[in-house]
Amino acid sequence: MMSEGLNVAVLTVSDTRTMDTDTSGQFLETSLLESGHTLADRSIVIDDVYQIRARLSAWIADATVNAVLVTGGTGFSGRDSTPEAVSPLFDKTIEGFGEVFRALSFDEIGSSTIQSRAIAGLANRTAIFCMPGSTGACKTAWNGLIRDQLDAAHRPCNFVKVLSGDL
Repeated sequence: MMSEGLNVAVLTVSDTRTMDTDTSGQFLETSLLESGHTLADRSIVIDDVYQIRARLSAWIADATVNAVLVTGGTGFSGRDSTPEAVSPLFDKTIEGFGEVFRALSFDEIGSSTIQSRAIAGLANRTAIFCMPGSTGACKTAWNGLIRDQLDAAHRPCNFVKVLSGDL
């Protein structure tokens, strides 16, 4: 269990979802609250590079937001543009996130996981984790990676000290 909760925002990138139909964003909100974190904010934006960047930039500039969970827009179809929108904002890329996410996902969906462009990085001491829009993918990312990395008690390392400014 968390020994130190963080302020975490949730962003859903979708041209069709609403707060009532956003099961992925709801899963992430419920999960972060159950892990002892605080919901800093939750938004839905259409899959547009500039709207994604605008929403994320506001949270990155807000010193009270420690992490952002982004769901949606990571595939290859249509207007999927989350990686293109988000990666220029990173000060540092967390390469292992996408690699390990796809490894975990391979056990669930096989070779289709290569179509996931899940990415993560740090921007102004804010961790940003971008995952596919399906609720199953969000569960894989949260349970397999993000939950532990946002837990100060997780060993041998986690992101909490980096996000809180202690490193």
